[in-house]
Amino acid sequence: MFLEYPFNEQTSFGYLEVICGSMFSGKTEELIRRVKRAEISGKNIMIFKPKIDVRYDEEKIVSHNNNSIPSIPVTSSKNIFLLSEKAQIIAIDEAQFFDNELPHVCRQLAQQGKRVIVAGLDMDYTGKPFGPIPNLMATADHVTKVHAICVSCGNPALYSHRKTKNNSLVQLGEKQEYEPLCRACFHTKS
Repeated sequence: MFLEYPFNEQTSFGYLEVICGSMFSGKTEELIRRVKRAEISGKNIMIFKPKIDVRYDEEKIVSHNNNSIPSIPVTSSKNIFLLSEKAQIIAIDEAQFFDNELPHVCRQLAQQGKRVIVAGLDMDYTGKPFGPIPNLMATADHVTKVHAICVSCGNPALYSHRKTKNNSLVQLGEKQEYEPLCRACFHTKS
């Protein structure tokens, strides 16, 4: 079971939560779950995603299980800061696609007393730390690392193995392009 942090408006600082892991591990599903629970509180919630993520929908955040919530697509992390002035809770999906200013923006928002929930891939398809996620993890109040199931052996998977021969760092895709693998299977296939 995931730990839920109580959001306390009496404190001068909020907090930063990071949900990370490989593709197909349930990051977006967990982000949606936390947002839906937060909606019960009646707080002002704003949800963001990178504008380049149009796999399922141009505006909604959509999980692989087809659960979805409306979001605001933005081109940079600065837009998140500018648009979320009145928000008490800010959720950000696919954070690995944002610029390296995202950790600074998230820390500023938390210092303003906001709850910030961020989800994204912690490693790229080569197994290296991906975008701003490592910095976010280092400065987060709480990190949840979720795992998929390795399609080769059934062990917990922490790698997103790219099945296609594209060497571009960013390639949006699904099960046709990526598969979750455990450490042993990833190193065998790489």
